[in-house]
Amino acid sequence: MLKGIDPLLGPDLLSILRAMGHGDEIAIVDANFPAATLASRLCRCDGIGAERLLGAILTVLPLDDFVPSAAFRMAVIGSPDDVPPVARAFAGLLRDAGYDGPVEALERGQFYERASRAFAVVATGERQLYGNLILTKGVVRTPDP
Repeated sequence: MLKGIDPLLGPDLLSILRAMGHGDEIAIVDANFPAATLASRLCRCDGIGAERLLGAILTVLPLDDFVPSAAFRMAVIGSPDDVPPVARAFAGLLRDAGYDGPVEALERGQFYERASRAFAVVATGERQLYGNLILTKGVVRTPDP
């Protein structure tokens, strides 16, 4: 345990988040996602919901503010304009963390392809369909002297 660090952020996930550089992406995916097949680096967080884990990750991960969008969700198959409840929850958590950009919807194949190129894939125990999100890491700015 560490002071000020959410206990859901275990050593493997903290190591991944710390090792990521500006512009690297991390995919937070649901229990149905083929994470082991697509991930170059896989971090398992079974039993933890994607919303709860996203909240923990956002306490330490800066999001990229040099790009039009730093957050991507999977679009609903056959109904791409629908925003499922889990995606609305993701958007709220991102907003609460200070992110004011869009959460872009990617078609399933596009999402899979982008996730396969991510720095890491974090497999959660999320059971809500479409509980998948990709985030682009930003920078931590040094305060002005």
